[in-house]
Amino acid sequence: MDARHAEVRNVSLLVASAVNAEGFREILGICEGAKEDKSGWSSFLRHLVDRGLRGVQLVVSDACRGLVESVADYLPEARYQRCMVHFYRNVFSHVPSTRVREVSHMLKAIHAQESRAAADEKARTVIADLRASRMAKAADLVEQAVHETLAYYAFPDIHWRKIRTNNPLERIMKEIRRRPRVIGAFPDGQSCLNLAAARLRHIAGTAWSTKCYMNMRPLYQPQLSETGAVA
Repeated sequence: MDARHAEVRNVSLLVASAVNAEGFREILGICEGAKEDKSGWSSFLRHLVDRGLRGVQLVVSDACRGLVESVADYLPEARYQRCMVHFYRNVFSHVPSTRVREVSHMLKAIHAQESRAAADEKARTVIADLRASRMAKAADLVEQAVHETLAYYAFPDIHWRKIRTNNPLERIMKEIRRRPRVIGAFPDGQSCLNLAAARLRHIAGTAWSTKCYMNMRPLYQPQLSETGAVA
């Protein structure tokens, strides 16, 4: 291509990781696509399903509408868990800087409850307190979306801390972003994708994937008991 007509553009990479039935983490795949675009996520999920992805019970992400809508199409049995940390940041954007710490404690109190019913009740209290403190936009966001952050209550409590955020994947993405910044610009999107994929292959060969991340027995115990496989 003539350098005078070259175009520099940002490239988004879609990455999926998972915890398998034995409790070990895996990198499921990576592709180039628009982060908020449904067509990009649909293509990615279709690719993963065609490769044999099955039995997904929970999808954890930030509030990416394209992904949420695509999950409903390709993984209809999976619940959606909105990352708790990202949700907090969304709420803080509607809160005065002097009140962020206070609101943070209020939100954390919702997710510190021992049951979904208690969390729902606490959320109602927090919404009322936010409105009383004249933080209407923050109250509206909590009222509209806090239920998306509470899906983890449907799973064994031993897993709650690890499935209510997508922080483990965020750490991987931070590692991936660091390397392209060093290079600066790539000749095409495929070059950037190749570099990121190479880094993911390296991560997959470390203790990240070889060390058991979650004890999955509590999740499958009820199913085993029903079939008589466990006394």
